[in-house]
Amino acid sequence: MLKDNVAALLNQQVNKEFYSAYLYLDFANFYEDEGLKGFANWYRVQAQEERDHAMLMIQYLQNNDCKVTLEAIDKPSCTLKERMDPLQEGYKHEQYVTSLIHNIYSAAYDERDFRTMQFLDWFVKEQGEEETNASDLIKKMELFGDDAKSLYMLDSELGARVYAAPSLTL
Repeated sequence: MLKDNVAALLNQQVNKEFYSAYLYLDFANFYEDEGLKGFANWYRVQAQEERDHAMLMIQYLQNNDCKVTLEAIDKPSCTLKERMDPLQEGYKHEQYVTSLIHNIYSAAYDERDFRTMQFLDWFVKEQGEEETNASDLIKKMELFGDDAKSLYMLDSELGARVYAAPSLTL
């Protein structure tokens, strides 16, 4: 059985992951309005990943006989005006999510909850990848975003991204 504090943090993270999905759908809508369908696709796929992260945590809680409590999901509050805005906000958000995962991991460590630590190992690795991807998008936009042909090619590259469900087994 999970300790109450670890279960509470995981429950809170479920909400944060669903919020992340909302945020990325907001970014996708922004890029759709900008006519950058590849960028929109990239963030729609990102939203699917975040939703699945929440579902993995729900399943983990249920597998450990913990009550899952779903809370209201906040509306994204970012002001998006420039094409770079979602990319920068996304990077900051991924850094924030990393800190949340580390906080849960720390609580599990303090409780000597090795099963939860093992479960979270995948999320720790995933967050490293998420931050790298977000940082890489910013670098690419800085390099290519002001040139129409290069932006078109970058948009096409991002449009090719497809969703792959996480391979974490519980």
